[in-house]
Amino acid sequence: MVSSMATKKVTVTIPEDLLDEIRSEASERGLSAYVAEALRFKRDRDRLRELADWLQEEHGPVTEDERAAALAELDDLDAEHLRRHGAGHRSGEAA
Repeated sequence: MVSSMATKKVTVTIPEDLLDEIRSEASERGLSAYVAEALRFKRDRDRLRELADWLQEEHGPVTEDERAAALAELDDLDAEHLRRHGAGHRSGEAA
């Protein structure tokens, strides 16, 4: 995927063993793309955690029933995603 976003070169310090693992996993995409994706993921999780904390402050804690219902819905969404993408990739059909 080619991106037209502006970029800026920075220097970071990463433990050597972690860097070795990341380089082997990121070989096709490149280290910069791998790190940028990881940072976006972390940023998104932090924002989601902030939203969850705010919602809990506003509406109280999530009950066990609500939690179970949400997890069941996520399982359903995961199954639908696999169905659409798995079937499309195997048979060549559009998802």
